[in-house]
Amino acid sequence: MKKWGPMSMSTHSLRTAVFPRSTALTNAGFIVGGTLFLSALAQIAIPVPGSPVPVTGQTLGVLLLATSYGASLATATFATYLLAGIAGAPIFANSGHGIDRAIGATGGYLIGMLFASALLGYFGGRKWDQKFLTALPSMLIGTLITFSFGLVWLHIYTGKDWSWTFSAGLTPFIFGELLKIAIAGTSLPILWRFVQKKVS
Repeated sequence: MKKWGPMSMSTHSLRTAVFPRSTALTNAGFIVGGTLFLSALAQIAIPVPGSPVPVTGQTLGVLLLATSYGASLATATFATYLLAGIAGAPIFANSGHGIDRAIGATGGYLIGMLFASALLGYFGGRKWDQKFLTALPSMLIGTLITFSFGLVWLHIYTGKDWSWTFSAGLTPFIFGELLKIAIAGTSLPILWRFVQKKVS
């Protein structure tokens, strides 16, 4: 039976398994890299007829990055992404930027992703992403947080009824989000198996 070495015993997230020695400089690099990663996936945006909310790759990025980074770094990274976009960097969906995006119709989804990043990072720190049985539910929970914030804010911002809110802010995204949950919830446990072989 194989024994885990010191590095694997101290592992709390996938990031710390691959990069066990973290400094302020390396963490800053992860934050910048993560922000660019989220920005790139946000540009994969498909408009939904009758809805102010587009289908984007952004939520997949949150599932993968937050779980891999751990709670503190994941939260810091998404907060940086959010603040950079508000400050004027064209990094939201369709190269959007500014405070209007943060408080507009889709602002609730952005805030939801911030909270989802923190919780998914917490789950990653508890190694929920190492097994399919826990990785998939954690991705589902993170997605539900994102859409809960998004739907509530969409309802308040537009003043539309809940039937419209769900048809515009949830129904068109169900299949895509389930696919993203499947991708993130299966790829991370597979990646963990590879990493554990390397560090054991």
